[in-house]
Amino acid sequence: MKCTPSAPKPVTDEWIDRFVQHLTADRHASDYTVRNYTHALHEFHRWHEQERGAAPAWPRLERDDFRAYLRFLGRNRLSRAATQLRFSALRTFYRFLVGRGAAESSPIKNILMPKLEKRLPRFLTVQQMQDLLDAPAKASTGPADGKRRRGRPVEPGVVERDVAILETIYSCGLRISELCGLRVEDIDFSGQQVRVRGKGRKERMVPIGETALKSIARYWQLLPRPPMSDEPVFLCSRESSGAVPARTLQRRLKRHLAAAGLDPRLTPHKLRHSYATHLLDAGADLRSVQELLGHARLGTTQVYTHVTTERLEKAYDQAHPRA
Repeated sequence: MKCTPSAPKPVTDEWIDRFVQHLTADRHASDYTVRNYTHALHEFHRWHEQERGAAPAWPRLERDDFRAYLRFLGRNRLSRAATQLRFSALRTFYRFLVGRGAAESSPIKNILMPKLEKRLPRFLTVQQMQDLLDAPAKASTGPADGKRRRGRPVEPGVVERDVAILETIYSCGLRISELCGLRVEDIDFSGQQVRVRGKGRKERMVPIGETALKSIARYWQLLPRPPMSDEPVFLCSRESSGAVPARTLQRRLKRHLAAAGLDPRLTPHKLRHSYATHLLDAGADLRSVQELLGHARLGTTQVYTHVTTERLEKAYDQAHPRA
């Protein structure tokens, strides 16, 4: 008989529940943030119950409690990024508790965290990006050997939707949550602009190319009726008025990456990396790219300059006679 690991013990904590409600209703955090922060707090809660024999009394916890938790994460070889994420959730949670008068101060202040590894963002070359954009349409024409495909037939309009989604992500540099949140009224076809709701519901206007706009219009023409102004740009299905889920987007992208001969493990966020890198390669200034991406800090955008600089140095070493 095959054994399966038991599910984690459910967590019941009034303050965590109120914090999650605050993230959703007041801060308009993305589903991704809500899920990750909830998971991080539940994980700490379970650790405290196991190590201390009781649920955490949040106002009475001390810095040493969190130092012990940090050592526990280190012993379990958790990556630095994953550790940072957990403590980011705990810091935000304590700011909420202090703001609500449930705690006098945050015990997490001044805890030294492991520095993040410096990793350059992965991206597709211009040619690879073109191959990916062509992949959905090529797949719809059927195999070259004429054999019938296995599995369920693709619903009419799905290929056109996938093309429009890929074109829009690459044309606007959107996060997946921003793409799923796009409404018809957000697109200005005549002005070739899109209103984007970013992290924390911060809005920005970004340009959108003619190719992307045409692909959206082509997709809408295949729907049973034109979408209303307050409806999502990209629907879950022809018969649904709900937005296409992020999970569906990720699954469809894997299929198209494989069809284009690219690494299917690449995420939708890598298309955003490609957008930023290609802009900088073409001479766009860093401040403009920061605004287009919706980064709050310029330092977040500067990581892309390392990519372009590294490529320029490599090209110089290979091409210059006196390099």
